[in-house]
Amino acid sequence: MVFVGLGAGEAALRTLWRWRAYSDQMLKKEIWLRFAASILLPLEFALAADIARTAIAPTRQDIGRLAAIAAIRTVLNFFLGKDLREAEEDRRGGRTGAQPVAWPAADHR
Repeated sequence: MVFVGLGAGEAALRTLWRWRAYSDQMLKKEIWLRFAASILLPLEFALAADIARTAIAPTRQDIGRLAAIAAIRTVLNFFLGKDLREAEEDRRGGRTGAQPVAWPAADHR
């Protein structure tokens, strides 16, 4: 969960740092995508930990809870991954019918 916290902190700092330009939709999308990328891997590890914990001595309640958690995390992971893939396709200009998106250049000074 450290990565989720770091991702949330980074998103908050980026929002505060560029608050005057926050009405820009591309900035919002950039911040959201960076946060989404930072929580994908922790979601996978959290699900694996829940499965391992339930495998030791499962009760019906534990199995039901695990199924609900797995369903929610799987759906969340699917849509986060879909957003990231679409953003990458937009950036490359490869989406059918979509105009290439002008992403802000990284400042490497």
